Amino acid sequence: MRTADLRARYWRIVLFFGRVTLGFIWWEIVLRRVGLGRLTDRTRTERVRRTAVRFRALAVSMGGLMIKVGQFLSARLDVLPPEVTQELAGLQDEVPAEDVAAIRAVARSELNRPVDERFAWFQETPLAAASLGQVHRARLRPAEAEELGFEDVVVKVQRPHIRQVIEVDLAALRRVGGWMERYRPIRQRADVRALVEEFATTTLQEVDYVAEALNAETFADNFASDPRVGVPVVVWELSSRRVLTLEDVSAIKLADTAAISAAGIDGGEVAQVLAQTFLQQIFTDAFFHADPHPGNLFVTPRRGTAPGAPDTPDTPDWTLTFIDFGMVGHIPDELRAGLREILVAVGLRDATRFVAGLSRLDLLLPGADLSLIESAAEQVFERFGGLRIDELQQIPPEDLVRFGLQFRELLRELPFQVPENLLLLGRSMGILSGICTGLDPEFDAWGTITPYARRLLEEERQGLPRTVVEQALALSRLALVLPGRADRVLTQAERGELAVRTPALTALVARVERSVTRLTMVLVFTALLLAGAILHSSGEVLGRLLMAASLLPLGWSLASGIRRGRS
Repeated sequence: MRTADLRARYWRIVLFFGRVTLGFIWWEIVLRRVGLGRLTDRTRTERVRRTAVRFRALAVSMGGLMIKVGQFLSARLDVLPPEVTQELAGLQDEVPAEDVAAIRAVARSELNRPVDERFAWFQETPLAAASLGQVHRARLRPAEAEELGFEDVVVKVQRPHIRQVIEVDLAALRRVGGWMERYRPIRQRADVRALVEEFATTTLQEVDYVAEALNAETFADNFASDPRVGVPVVVWELSSRRVLTLEDVSAIKLADTAAISAAGIDGGEVAQVLAQTFLQQIFTDAFFHADPHPGNLFVTPRRGTAPGAPDTPDTPDWTLTFIDFGMVGHIPDELRAGLREILVAVGLRDATRFVAGLSRLDLLLPGADLSLIESAAEQVFERFGGLRIDELQQIPPEDLVRFGLQFRELLRELPFQVPENLLLLGRSMGILSGICTGLDPEFDAWGTITPYARRLLEEERQGLPRTVVEQALALSRLALVLPGRADRVLTQAERGELAVRTPALTALVARVERSVTRLTMVLVFTALLLAGAILHSSGEVLGRLLMAASLLPLGWSLASGIRRGRS
């Protein structure tokens, strides 16, 4: 691809987003400051819709990464207005196919022989055209078909020069991300540069078909014991970094609810299995399919038992088949622990634990009012907990208004941020929620989450004896560092560096300042006592020593209180 063409592509993207940025500044900042905020509010919907239309036209004409950006935006129902997501929803279907001669040339260079010599048959018309590559049906030669046990395959071939296009598009997005970070409300809630880099990493992984093949086999291994889940077999002899040949597992698309019903399959049961498999991917495997849109999921009616496979009454009549593993996510242990905390909290409707999980995942901005968030969570669990999606849609508007008025301060400040390591997971959850509701309008998410949450809680309780010493040592360390932390907080308060959000908190700081020594000693006493009790219950001699040592700060605190009372 010519350098001049790549340079023109770069500036076309930058200028488009530059125009959008200038329009935002004019309407949302300049006009508001001169008293025209009502005009801004009144015209916002149409302006946003026109911007989405222009971006859709840009993406279709340019292809490449712009299609992926549009797909990502179309799935963000949580943060973008419906006029944007609806406009971009069908973007994938508009991707023009690459010339078949160019596709054949790429395949020949990767497989070292012409396509007609590597396959018994190769379909000229693509089965699907995507932003980074396209898929053609083909048939294996007899010897390979006999060895593998199937003959129909799909061949995924990258578009020519796609890596160059991706690098140019990423360079443009990095510049745009730098602009966005200068706007404080965006900078507070998201590390835009990190989000762009996360997007870059996943996209570059998608154009490595060897990695995709390995992802497919990892996913298949994770669900090897689950007869409800299927994954296509990789034909390694006909695969490379730019060509991927897989078993053809085409069946009923998950979005085709009429065909699913006609096959005698219960859509509600499919939704439950889909939700359960996703819970396993996150909380057991720590490895999840990050692009589970309906085009990448099939319901495959059972066509008899494979030779040598057991046929039992528990064998399902259908299989939920996953394809396209170019975009996957890995969940680190700390992130998974925070997600477990959130899931257990939601399943048990525990607002305190829910806020702790939000904090652990770094979803809250520094200085967020945790008590207010906890109160809001309690109200949400009490009022909306257990309701199905269709029941939530029937909630009277006045109930939502009352909730908004009760927590207007929280809704106005929105003290939440978007960590980049949750980008793929959040996108997947949003897509799956829509799929499950489409399969079953009465889908009961609570009925799926609650039993799983209770199971996680039971595992947590069973693992408690193994972590008792670690907990005791953590409390001991807290006792040692607590006086220094309290002193730093009070020093900040004296210098006026401590942000105080409510009158109640101001009074609390004043009381802490008047009795810092007494409060610190009480906390040290509590930490030592708890650490000692935990170790003592485990038969550790150190436990008795810590319990005895806890009497020293307790005596100091009591003596301090007596002296203060006399004065």
